[in-house]
Amino acid sequence: MITSHNIYIHVPFCVSKCRYCAFFSHACSNPDWDGYTKKIVDEIEYFSRKLGKIHIPTIFFGGGTPSLIPSKNFSEIIGAIRKNFDVAPDAEITIEANPGTLDNTRLTEFCTAGVNRLSVGVQSFDDTKLKFLGRIHNAHDAIALIENGLNRGIRVSADFIYGLPGEDVQDIIETCNKINKIGITHCSMYELTIEPNTPFGKMNLDMPSNETMADMYIAIGDNLKLPRYEVSNYALVGHECRHNQNVWDGAPYIGIGDGAAGRIYLNNTWYEELGAGKMFQPMTDKARAIERVITGMRTMRGVHIDDTIKKILNIEFAKTHPDVIMFSNDRIAATNAGILVLDDLIEKLVK
Repeated sequence: MITSHNIYIHVPFCVSKCRYCAFFSHACSNPDWDGYTKKIVDEIEYFSRKLGKIHIPTIFFGGGTPSLIPSKNFSEIIGAIRKNFDVAPDAEITIEANPGTLDNTRLTEFCTAGVNRLSVGVQSFDDTKLKFLGRIHNAHDAIALIENGLNRGIRVSADFIYGLPGEDVQDIIETCNKINKIGITHCSMYELTIEPNTPFGKMNLDMPSNETMADMYIAIGDNLKLPRYEVSNYALVGHECRHNQNVWDGAPYIGIGDGAAGRIYLNNTWYEELGAGKMFQPMTDKARAIERVITGMRTMRGVHIDDTIKKILNIEFAKTHPDVIMFSNDRIAATNAGILVLDDLIEKLVK
């Protein structure tokens, strides 16, 4: 059976490394874009031979800073995907972009090549906080890029980070009010996480308390005009990120490029896959089902309960804790109270 797969392409290059970033990325002033593109096209052709000319509903370029890629190289990659796979006529094609790396001309070229969704790494509307985070842009750059995308009629999302040292609930309320004013229909709100082996990880930062973080999270839901559809993601109905929704719901996806990860479904078997040919190994049904619970429970619509999910769910626990877990038709989801204790909840929900 030929199964649809989404595609994630990792672009690992950045102008500079942000102080909080633990992603696979390299600060590089002059990447070998032609060499990078050849490797990506080779992987695309490899998976076409392995999976056949399968249907592709979404393509997502993440990073790193994908908006650094020259438009001719981007077009070559998109062309290779269209040649080797059956890309849906209404496929969602997203590119992540950092303000200051994408001017009007290049945005036009990306859109001509097929981009219909722009994900902007804003992080903050406060220039002082942007500098603290190690970002190369200012708030004016971010708003200008958002407006350029909106003026083209493409879908625009923006990422923000909250919970910086010294921040409180009023700060996040002010951020939400500014988001409401600029007219985007999707945003992601990420709590600042201090990762080891990052500049922030080596600093003794005075972070907000867990109670303050929880209050800020609740304040986002109360003040943002976009409904929450995943723990950190908010959108008007119909403007959700289809790529991420598919992945969270357990659909197969191909990870292409060094730093990418995928979950391939081939001949009734799931495979864990890493880009650049670093891994391709079978998964047990149980391991894949647990992954689906972990990602699905982060969404407001929850996890689709099929036979494999039934085998790993602690149904008795779920039925006896209606304060944190709810059932709706063939899905199980966390309540608003459950979202606040999600890690503990998932641990008890999985056998």
